[in-house]
Amino acid sequence: MISEIFKSIDIGLCIIYVNTKQKAEVVAEYLRKKEFQVGVIHADLEMVHRTVIMNNFRQGVTRILVSTDLLARGIDVQQCNLVINYELPTNNENYIHRIGRGGRFGRKGTAINLILHKEKQYMQILEEH
Repeated sequence: MISEIFKSIDIGLCIIYVNTKQKAEVVAEYLRKKEFQVGVIHADLEMVHRTVIMNNFRQGVTRILVSTDLLARGIDVQQCNLVINYELPTNNENYIHRIGRGGRFGRKGTAINLILHKEKQYMQILEEH
C-alpha cells in the first residue's frame, strides 16, 4: 500500500512513523525491495550513524525516512512535505508532533494515517485533540 502512495503523489521528502524499532526495520526493508531509497532511524543506532542518516535525508540522498518517535519532536527538515503514520502513536501529543514534521516553515504538507477498522475510534479521539 505504501509503495502505491509514493507513486501517486508528488513528494519532496517523507517520514513514515512506526511504534517499534523492529517495525521500522521491516517497513524500510519492504520499501528497499520495491527499489525506494530509504533511511531508517531509531534509538538502537549509534549517534554517529543517526547523524549520517539524517544528513542523507536532509540532502535528499534518501527521500523516505522510516522512524520511531525518536524523531517526532525537534527536527526541522524544510523539504519534508509528507508524513505517514504507518502505526498511530501511543499518545495524543506524539501524534501532534509527528504530523508537525511535514509542511514546516509555512509550506504545505500532507499527513496520512493508515489505520485498522478497530482503530477508528482512537483516530476520532486524535482528531478531537
